[in-house]
This record gives sequence, C-alpha cells and structure tokens, in this order.
Amino acid sequence: MPQNITVRELVQRLQTYDDDAVIRLAVSPDFPFAYYPGTLTEGLDDDGRRAVFIADGGQQSYLPRPVAVALRWTTDTTAPQTRRRTVRASAR
Repeated sequence: MPQNITVRELVQRLQTYDDDAVIRLAVSPDFPFAYYPGTLTEGLDDDGRRAVFIADGGQQSYLPRPVAVALRWTTDTTAPQTRRRTVRASAR
C-alpha cells in the first residue's frame, strides 16, 4: 500500500470486504497489536495537504499471528502438514 492513500482509494479497497466485518488497526511490526479505530477528524498533514486522521480507539489484543504473517511482519513458523505414510502388508 502506498504511503499516501486517498479516502476514495480506501473506500474502494474496503468495498472488497464483507460489509459486516469489523475494523482493526494493525500497529507496530516489531511488537504487533490490534487496535480499535477511534474518532475520525480532518486536518492538514505536515506538507499542508488535507488529511483524515483516525485516532487510536484503544488496544484490543495482540495481532493474530496469521494476520502478522499476511502483513509480512513475521515469518510463518507453522510446521508444514504432512501425511502419514501407510505401511502395506506384504505377502510372504
């Protein structure tokens, strides 16, 4: 995702998800947590551009590991699933 994303682009991306899905903010790749979004307000960023700011609405919990893996914030350390080999009885 580019550093600057417009409200239009964010809305378009969000429209690809389930309308009833809740929103969480994933924060801090080195110590990943999930946060609730808080109040939204409009202001100017450091470059003087109009910007919408999403406040921190409070910490929910640690970020689920599969989400951190999908964000490429951590590696997948899950052992690969293997199938048990069956031993065939041989006639003697």
